Amino acid sequence: MTEEYQVTLPKLGESIVSATIVQWFKKEGDQINLDEPLLEVSTDKVNSEIPSPVSGVLHKILASPDQELQVGEALAVIRIRQGQVSAIEESGPPGIVEVKREAAPAGSEMQGFFSPALLRLARENNISLDELEKVPTTGAGGRLSKRDLELYIESRSALKNKPCPMTAKSLPTDVERIKMSGMRKAIADNMVRSFYEAPHATLITEVDVTPIMHVIRQDKEAFLAKHGSKLTITSFVARAISKALKEYPLLNSSLEGDTIVVKKFVNLGIAVSVDQGIMVPVVKNCQDKTIPELAKAIGDVSARARSNKLNPSDVQDGTITLTNFGISGVMTGIPIIRYPEVAILGLGAIQRKVVALEDDTMAIRSVINVSLTFDHRVIDGMYGCGFLNSLREHLEKDPEEDK
Repeated sequence: MTEEYQVTLPKLGESIVSATIVQWFKKEGDQINLDEPLLEVSTDKVNSEIPSPVSGVLHKILASPDQELQVGEALAVIRIRQGQVSAIEESGPPGIVEVKREAAPAGSEMQGFFSPALLRLARENNISLDELEKVPTTGAGGRLSKRDLELYIESRSALKNKPCPMTAKSLPTDVERIKMSGMRKAIADNMVRSFYEAPHATLITEVDVTPIMHVIRQDKEAFLAKHGSKLTITSFVARAISKALKEYPLLNSSLEGDTIVVKKFVNLGIAVSVDQGIMVPVVKNCQDKTIPELAKAIGDVSARARSNKLNPSDVQDGTITLTNFGISGVMTGIPIIRYPEVAILGLGAIQRKVVALEDDTMAIRSVINVSLTFDHRVIDGMYGCGFLNSLREHLEKDPEEDK
């Protein structure tokens, strides 16, 4: 005799409420062991493997690749040996929310099940429940997948807007339709939420980084040999941010209703470009780290982000973010705040410029534009100016003091 367990999408992080199916590692009928990888899901922060919470046989797959699910929604049904139920219920394995002792519904019965995400999408497009039940399905067990509904909405819209035979139209080869990856869509959703919920304001200042660049050129080989990490300007900027935040702590906070939550620790998110978009691993407790320690930590999380080896904990609990678009040669930019943080800093490309010094002489200096985008509900303009001035002072002083 066997019993059936329904596996659901577990909570992957404090602020993660949904995820998109990337791929299944098992197919229906396969044997699965406890803690063996069952599927991979994607969020705006990281890709994660979901392990099986029990040993048994994968009986039904209830979610298809590219389908978005909310935390707690059904992923699959696993048949286990009778008698395991009470033991598993006592231990409370992750991902299990329901026990079934009857046979799973047939494929035709599965068609009547619609997830909250599907029902929401249907409502947004004025699709009745009767119409929803008639949409062609391709999901496992005869289920309607999100992609099924999206294709139906597209075809319905195309028929509605179909031009008359005399109307000029583009040839099919004139356009290319590219479906967003799970990560790209999650990033888009988070950016839209942040941009429209938080009133953004941006300040830009120019910083003379000549002394820092001199130290990097002079010490980079010895630094790499001694510490095993590359010495870059990012480490100096991270250190300067930590120092400036001691004077202007509101930039290291989040907004919860009408309460500003100020963090006493600096967890700096480092934006890293990857194949699927941008990932932001977090360097924890920057306020306690030296330049060598920062260089090692930044190098480590950046490398693991590019090789897709980050853990969920690596992208959580950020308090402020740094993005360096200067590596692409761009002089300056205005990034969007990462919700629920209230500030993000952007670094432009390092430029060699002729500068008039205070003694009325001219000199060639290395300068960089630093932008600060902040949530105007929490930060006033003059407060932001004070932070940028403090940041500039820490970057322009003798960098040997921080090594």
